[in-house]
Amino acid sequence: MAPAAMRVLAFAAVEVPKHSGRKRAVGAVNRGKVTMSDVARLAGVSPMTVSNVVNDRVPVSDRARERVLAAIRESGYQVNAAARHLRSGRSGVIGLAVPQIGNAYFGMLAELVIEEARGHGYHVAIEQTGALATGEAAAIDQSRRLQFDGLILSAVEIESLVPDNGNPIVLLGQQDLAGRFDHVTVPNEAGTAAATEHLIDQGCQRIAVVTGGDLHRLTMFTRRYNGYRSALENRGIKPDPQLRFTVDALTREGARATGHRIADADLGIDGVVAFNDTTAMGVMRGLQDRGVSVPGDMRVIGFDDVPESAVYIPSLSTVSPDHRWKAAKAVELVVARIADPDTPPREFTAPFTVIRRESTS
Repeated sequence: MAPAAMRVLAFAAVEVPKHSGRKRAVGAVNRGKVTMSDVARLAGVSPMTVSNVVNDRVPVSDRARERVLAAIRESGYQVNAAARHLRSGRSGVIGLAVPQIGNAYFGMLAELVIEEARGHGYHVAIEQTGALATGEAAAIDQSRRLQFDGLILSAVEIESLVPDNGNPIVLLGQQDLAGRFDHVTVPNEAGTAAATEHLIDQGCQRIAVVTGGDLHRLTMFTRRYNGYRSALENRGIKPDPQLRFTVDALTREGARATGHRIADADLGIDGVVAFNDTTAMGVMRGLQDRGVSVPGDMRVIGFDDVPESAVYIPSLSTVSPDHRWKAAKAVELVVARIADPDTPPREFTAPFTVIRRESTS
């Protein structure tokens, strides 16, 4: 895991294509520049509504806001950020702090946040925390010193150590911090319960769960383990402590070693629920090392629906939170808090679906 001191400042400089089919529909191709009026026609709203969304001046309905933001993304409209931020006295930069930039999930999340922030006229600076409390605290301090307008923090360890420095902060992940911050999370308990029920519906009775860390405090591991247990109990299956396996390292190789232990345990295991997709794919490789067929001998399901899960062999069944919704909501909340720091904190949970692929077929 990368040390907390290692930080990457990556401003999103994305080249917008000059030509697209939808731009032609709003008559912007010949001019070479998409205007606010073009966005309004594409979204089916007035130019004033587009201006209100872009400048966060007047409350706009969620439905109209979503249409405007979709039209901005589709048309390639570029907010005149320099003029806007000169008038407002802001930097035009939002920080995004994640545990590991190289992790497939956080790479996907960063791409979506950058895209959503661009629709609001903001750049994104990415910070790597190493999933350490010290790294997370440093990211918060860095956002203040570099005068970012706000920070989206994927918190893993920090809990009550978060300083209240007046900066707009939106939390991702599982840390609740007594309602002090806006919070966007994923359906940990409900999603893992649905994954476990899917395996039961496929005929599995001896279902192992792969977790990480200890279960003595409220974390993502605890929440997903609780979802696994509740699904078993609701289906009349008594949870067996022997069927809980902990990865020694939160890496693909660490999960591969866990797959070896599952295969060698001789506990009649016929299904595995892993706490995320990276772990699930590592477990599958470990099972295959031992000659255990997936899904023939054991069925395996993950959580997150990272892009690699669809092309892995076998393709991985997984819980798929709506990542675009999550990124859009996080950006929306931090932009709203920049505009009005006194807004009461709000919490949202992303919707999800269970994606059924070859690993459980």
